Amino acid sequence: MVEKKKQEAKKNDLIPEINIELIGHVDHGKTTLTQALTGKWADVHSEEKKRGITIKLGYADSTFYKCPKCGDPECYSPNEKCKECKSNCIPLRKVSFIDSPGHETLMATMLSGAAIIDAALLLVSANEPCPQPQTREHLMALEILGIKDIIVVQNKIDLVDKPALIKNYNDIKKFLKGTIAENAPVIPVSAQHNANIDVLIKTIQENFKTPERKKNEDPLFYIARSFDVNKPGVSIKNIIGGVLGGALKQGTLLNGQKVEIRPGLKKEKRGRAIWEPIQTKIAGMNIGGIDVGELSPGGSVGVLTELDPSIVKSNTLTGNVLGLPGKMPDVWEKLKLKLHLLERVVGSSEELKVEDVKIGEPLMLNVNASATLGVVNSISKGGMEINLKIPVCAFKGDRVTISRNIGSRWRLIGYSEIV
Repeated sequence: MVEKKKQEAKKNDLIPEINIELIGHVDHGKTTLTQALTGKWADVHSEEKKRGITIKLGYADSTFYKCPKCGDPECYSPNEKCKECKSNCIPLRKVSFIDSPGHETLMATMLSGAAIIDAALLLVSANEPCPQPQTREHLMALEILGIKDIIVVQNKIDLVDKPALIKNYNDIKKFLKGTIAENAPVIPVSAQHNANIDVLIKTIQENFKTPERKKNEDPLFYIARSFDVNKPGVSIKNIIGGVLGGALKQGTLLNGQKVEIRPGLKKEKRGRAIWEPIQTKIAGMNIGGIDVGELSPGGSVGVLTELDPSIVKSNTLTGNVLGLPGKMPDVWEKLKLKLHLLERVVGSSEELKVEDVKIGEPLMLNVNASATLGVVNSISKGGMEINLKIPVCAFKGDRVTISRNIGSRWRLIGYSEIV
């Protein structure tokens, strides 16, 4: 009987189907909303707790439930039991949430998260004028990266009266006009008080469909985090290999499979920095708190490897790509890019025109889940060549976002494709 129950529980386990990123200006309530939707506080880094802001990408999974007895939309929640009638709820779908930083100095981290998502919640605080600089910048980033599934969350509705709330709503709609999110739903909530979370979950269910996945392609796993899970003082025989967190973009990975990580580890040879690919084996995979032997594209994933934990600690391998040896994208130390500059600098409180790039100019590039600095080597009609400080693993045609240092801040000025 016990064994039968275990089998039934395993059969009924849900695997996260999509990645949803929470984006928006700093202190607009992304981490609080993540907690309301998942029950988990995503800011676990010591510096995040100290400063009260998100610094690293935070991850949390949530299962959405529907009560078979209560009315709509109150029947939607992240809880197994209905708070109204105490009935057992029906599980609908499991999703992964990525809590990204809103602070202007951490735009690269937000862009790294955007590379592994399927949809986004754009948070706008009801008690501040709309748009704030990073509200505009994050929405532009979604547009550049081609993320079309967006829900706008008007948060902190408990802090303003009804006339101010309506004015803020109208300002949001005016801001969205002409953007990729022009027709996106706008859902008023108070994440702090769990108000309207049921309506938001219902809207996510109706608007964020699970996309078709490329399961038959060569696997590509974008690494967004890497870390050591061993506790101090653990005996050598009980040491666990390094863990990689991120998302499988395409293909299928199997437990025990030999894999390669590129660009890999930085080493010094003859006074010059080089990056050497790493080969290892998958020792385990976990998605949504469930250990799996086979992994397909879906939510956020943890991959246990046979790597020495010292190699992966403190996000050393963030931005790398994992795949099968011999079936990986190229590693680029120099990129030729087809250039698309925006008319205005994004993220600045001032209306600044984007000037042409110049030879010798340093730029920050985001390629898939990686961030790197480069120096412009040459410029041609509609394009440029740039030498990278840190190489990237990518395909020709991959989208690259470009930021310029303006007033000691990296500001989004355009995008490009690798040619």
